[in-house]
Amino acid sequence: MVRYVALLRGVNVGRDTKVAMADFKDVLAGLGHTDVRTHLNSGNAVFTAPEAPAEEIAAAIEDGLAAALGRTVPVMVRTADELRAIVENNPLEVRDPAKFAVAFLAEPPDHERLRALDPAEFAPEELGLGEKDLYFYFPNGLGRAKLPPILARRLGLQATVRNWNTVTRLLELAEG
Repeated sequence: MVRYVALLRGVNVGRDTKVAMADFKDVLAGLGHTDVRTHLNSGNAVFTAPEAPAEEIAAAIEDGLAAALGRTVPVMVRTADELRAIVENNPLEVRDPAKFAVAFLAEPPDHERLRALDPAEFAPEELGLGEKDLYFYFPNGLGRAKLPPILARRLGLQATVRNWNTVTRLLELAEG
C-alpha cells in the first residue's frame, strides 16, 4: 500500500467550481482508498491505495468526480515519497511561504523551453524547475502574478498550484 496526495485543479474558486470536501472524500473512499483525509477547502486529499501509476489513480478520481458531480475536474496525484522529494529538492529560497508556490503538472514540462524564458519577462517573480513540478516565488502575491499566464500559454499543460504552507502540510499529513 502507498500513501498518495490528490490535488484538484480549479475548485472552490468561483460559483461554478464548488466541490464539497465531503463529496471528494466519498469519491476517494468509493474507489477503495483508505485513511482518506482532506485539507482545506481547495481540493487536497491524502489517502492510502494499492501501488499504481499516478496517472491511473488520477484518471479514476477524475471519473469518480465526473460521475458524482456531473463535470470534469482535473486531478494531479503524487506519492508521499514524490511530495517529500519536491520539498527536499526545492531549488529556490522560501522567503515567505504564503508567496512561494509549487505548480503540480500533469506531465513533465519541456525543460529546454522553460530554460529559454527570459527572467526579465516575469521579474521580480522567480521560477525553479522540478522534475514534474515548477517552483514559484511571487513577491507581489499570486493574484497579480505574471508568470502563470506566460507558462500556461507556452507550455499548455494541466497544472494546479499550491502555496508552500499547503505543500508542507500535505507532506505532514501524507507521512503522518
